[in-house]
Amino acid sequence: MSSGKSWTKSLFVGLWTALNFSRKLFFNIIFIVIFLSLITVFLKDENTVTVPSNSALVLKLVGNVVIEKETVDPFTKFLEEAFEQKDDNPEMLLQDILLSIENARQDRRIKLLVLDLHGLDNIGLDKLEQIALALEAFKESNKPIYAIGDYYTQNQYYLASRADHLYLNPMGFMMFEGYGRFGMYFKSAIEKLKAETHVFKVGTYKSAVEPFIRDDMSEPAKEANKAWLTAMWTQYKASVAKARGLDVDDFDEELDVFLQKFEQVGGDFAKYALDFGWVDALKTREQALQEIVAAVGKDESGMGFNAISYNNYLRMIKPVLPNMPNDMDKVAIVVAKGTILNGTKKPGQIGGDSTAQLLRKARYDDTVKSVVLYVDSPGGSAFASEIIRQEVENLQAVGKPVVAVMSTYAASGGYWISAGADKIIAAPSTITGSIGIFGMFLTFEKTLDYLGVHTDGVGTTEFAGMGITKTLNPKLAAIMQRGIEHGYDQFISLVADKREMSKSQVDEIAQGRVWIGETALKLGLVDEIGYLEDGIKAAADLSNLETYDTQYIKKTLSKSEIFWKEILQNASVTFQGAFKVEKSSTILSLVKEITADLEAVAKLNDPKGVYAYCLPCEI
Repeated sequence: MSSGKSWTKSLFVGLWTALNFSRKLFFNIIFIVIFLSLITVFLKDENTVTVPSNSALVLKLVGNVVIEKETVDPFTKFLEEAFEQKDDNPEMLLQDILLSIENARQDRRIKLLVLDLHGLDNIGLDKLEQIALALEAFKESNKPIYAIGDYYTQNQYYLASRADHLYLNPMGFMMFEGYGRFGMYFKSAIEKLKAETHVFKVGTYKSAVEPFIRDDMSEPAKEANKAWLTAMWTQYKASVAKARGLDVDDFDEELDVFLQKFEQVGGDFAKYALDFGWVDALKTREQALQEIVAAVGKDESGMGFNAISYNNYLRMIKPVLPNMPNDMDKVAIVVAKGTILNGTKKPGQIGGDSTAQLLRKARYDDTVKSVVLYVDSPGGSAFASEIIRQEVENLQAVGKPVVAVMSTYAASGGYWISAGADKIIAAPSTITGSIGIFGMFLTFEKTLDYLGVHTDGVGTTEFAGMGITKTLNPKLAAIMQRGIEHGYDQFISLVADKREMSKSQVDEIAQGRVWIGETALKLGLVDEIGYLEDGIKAAADLSNLETYDTQYIKKTLSKSEIFWKEILQNASVTFQGAFKVEKSSTILSLVKEITADLEAVAKLNDPKGVYAYCLPCEI
């Protein structure tokens, strides 16, 4: 008995010791973070970023280029940076990149620009267009651009083609694959699960639900997708060909043609790129390095060239400043990026309530005279889209014009929230339209029956007991389909009213069909081709503003959030390089690829189950 008590006592003592140790460790970490942050602040002047004279700006683009970064927990971000963990989804702001290039163009200390593109991942063609235009403007200052790569993806090459000196490693690789839209189809898999798919939609080309009801892409979907993909590819080829002084026919789109040329160079990808004019020279990293050293000199270490990194340069030209209120008239910018979902969402997704709140904030700010709604969204919840559109209407009701600027996507719900704007501006390659709605859900009564599980009971109405475990009543299915048809009528009526078209005209170009910006202009869905700066100017003109400031309307952080964000950001600088933790994402990437379409639909949360969403828009 006494041995049992002794064992129990030892267990509890051990647990308490472990808990006490964990408690002390946690508070010690917090203390260290605060202490190191204070040291960082005091030593800040010693680490001031400066631009060496006669230097190069190394524009290293990594990850995804976006118009708004997703919210990341400050403590999580701190730990990632402190332990040099790889960010699974690195993001860079498009406006920061454009600002850096433009500033470097005017900066007499910057003598040339080096493009480091090997980490560039996902970026829409519209964003590539804007960076390319900034690079072309940079060259007008008679400062050369160097592009140095071991290989080039199609997106990377779009920017590299603007370089005065385009180099590829002798062991390098590049190939144009064009644009395509391929996805997985789950009809047979769903049947094997004995699940029943119930789809309600309007629109011949509304193909978002096809992966769940077919094993292949329908002919109307192929027709529509091929049209806008071809238009985008035509834009890509024309831009790159012009930059490189080539012909659009030089793009080898057929395997036989490519194979013939490939045989001529003995199966050498690098020699293929050189011989057929895609690069200027084949150079090793060291050879390219020495050429730039000859242009700007060696750095202090003697191992590299005189340069400043993109991150340091941005930190210098865009310092973190306190939010100082001013009474100047403003054009407010509200970013709507991501899938449109019901409720409140963090940046990176569009919440019906949270985005509406931002628009409401602009409405009640007396210094805001007009608003730019900056949209990058394939759509989502029809209800949430309407909540946002109503707030656009409320802004207009108090005399504040709204200009919708479309980035990579403004389709389905993305077009819904844009349609009511006083002016709509799209990039040439913006994916827009997709005017149509759908509803879909699965029921598992056959699956459960196979397992020997059955649902039964009584209710006071025929509506009682509806759910995924019961067979869908045909009358209820008819009700839902009628509701979807009404929603579609609302959508085309909205577009017809705001775009001064008849419903029949809208219906003809709607039906869920996707268009690119330059085609949408011809169809009357947008007013002009342009980018964010064009939208800001248009908004200012609509309010008759000659002098004005611009302001991004964002969620206001609490004092505690601001404190911890600043503390952890400062502390991370001190910790960097102390530890390194590698983690493999191969399996996770595979899982994400397999489940991407399922997740896209699963996260939709419209209260009526009605969606204006363009699943096939992403390429």
